[in-house]
This record gives sequence, C-alpha cells and structure tokens, in this order.
Amino acid sequence: MANVLIVGCGYVGEALGLRLVEQGDRVFAMKRTPAGLPDAFVPLRADVTRHDGIGALPARLDHVVYAVGAKARDEAAYRAAYLDGLGNVLRVLGDEGQRPARIVFTSSTSVYGQRRGEWVDEESPTHPRGFAGEIMLAAERLLHGSRHPSTVVRLGGIYGPGRTSLVQRVESGRPIPVGDAPHYTNRIHRDDAAGAVAHVLGLADPAPTYVGVDDEPADLADVLRWIAGRMGRVLPETSEEEAPARGGSKRCRNALLRASGYELERPTYREGYADLIPGSGRQAG
Repeated sequence: MANVLIVGCGYVGEALGLRLVEQGDRVFAMKRTPAGLPDAFVPLRADVTRHDGIGALPARLDHVVYAVGAKARDEAAYRAAYLDGLGNVLRVLGDEGQRPARIVFTSSTSVYGQRRGEWVDEESPTHPRGFAGEIMLAAERLLHGSRHPSTVVRLGGIYGPGRTSLVQRVESGRPIPVGDAPHYTNRIHRDDAAGAVAHVLGLADPAPTYVGVDDEPADLADVLRWIAGRMGRVLPETSEEEAPARGGSKRCRNALLRASGYELERPTYREGYADLIPGSGRQAG
C-alpha cells in the first residue's frame, strides 16, 4: 500500500484518488475546502497559494500528485496556483525531509505554441503563446529542477461528466466553423487523464514527460458534426472567421504514453462523448 498525496483533489484528482483507493493505496486529498470528498480519502485542508497555507504533511509519503486548478483564467490566478503553489509544496516537503519516490505534475499541452497542424510530442519545441502555457512551462521546470524524482503529464483539453461544452454548443444551435484548413483539437476524457497518472505512478522508471491526449487529434468541425449527428441534429456551417481555440491548431501525439503500457479507455472523442450525449446511454462516471 502506498501513501499518495493528491494536491488539488478536484475534477481529475478525485477520479485518480478513487482508482488508487481501489488498488489498495491510501489517499490524502488536499483542497481549500475538502468537504464532500469520498469517505475513502483522508481530507487535508490547505491553501497552497499562501506561503503559510500548508500545515504538516502526512508522514512517509510515497507519491505526490500536483493536480491543482486555477481559481480564474487570468495570469495572477495561474501563477498563484501552478507556480507559487507548487513551490510551496516543494518547500514544505523539503522542510519536513520528505523524499517521495515520485512527484507527478498535471501540466497542459498549452506549453506548445504550434498552430499550423504540426505534430508535437515530448521532444517538440515548447514556445507558449500565452500566459497559461508560459506559467505551466515554468512550473514544469521548477519541478524538474527540484531534488525529487518527477514526471510531468501534459494533458489536452479535459472533458467528461459535467464538462460537456461541445455538447452544449450543439444544443444551442451555433453554426459549425469551417475553415480552409482543419482546426485540430486535442482532448482526453477525465477517466483517461486519471488513468494515465495512476499508470505513471505504477511505472518503475517513467519518463520525465508524457503527452496525455487520446489517439485522434480531430478537426473541431468534425467533432461538432459527429456530436450533432448523434443528437439527430443538422447544424448550419459557416466559414466566417471565429476566435481561435485556446490551444491553437496542433496534433499532439501520445505514442510515448502508449508505449509505456497505458491503454486508453476512450481512445477517441467518439467513445468519450458517446455516454455524455443526452439519450445516448448511461452517463460516464
């Protein structure tokens, strides 16, 4: 049985914790407001963004997963959550003399600035085009520069139960944007995001970085058409220029994660959204 601290036990972290408990691990769940977490977790109240916001940590931690989410989508909130918060956790671990076998940080594919449909992987240049990617990349470097064994999982757009913006978009009847070239998007279902992190924790010698996306980078228009088809709807299409998606247009490759032995539960958006579309079956949970 391993002692695992999940810092920021939210959308992905809670799903991860349930997997770890199921395999026999003890999960310590750290949040600002830990009320409502599964009974199987040991709740810890903390605000990692504050220098004095973390109390004593559980003794003999085997693994730490840093999976926080920013309170708002602005530079100050991102810096506080991903850079300052990670730094505070690393400081407390050092002050207590803790040496976990591995720290895993859930980063983002926003560290890549490619926008012309290029394929990217762990070896591709990282040139973020916005504050979010810049701060994520700085946090990755902070972790890798620490004395702790560490792995970064760069997650694509996370969707799943309660995160169905594309389904809601189709329901609203908005036109499907169609351009001269595909606008590639990259995503991962919440359950696979949690599964990938759990898998990395179980590896004897994981790589420093993994790209965490599904098997099929997809044109946004194709995804919207497929969802609309499953809902029995036909949406108008428009070639009018639309504000670009946050992550630009790139194709993220998950070959290294797959080669490490991880098998996706929902390898494409089709399997991922099938349970999230009203009337299509059970809701994923």
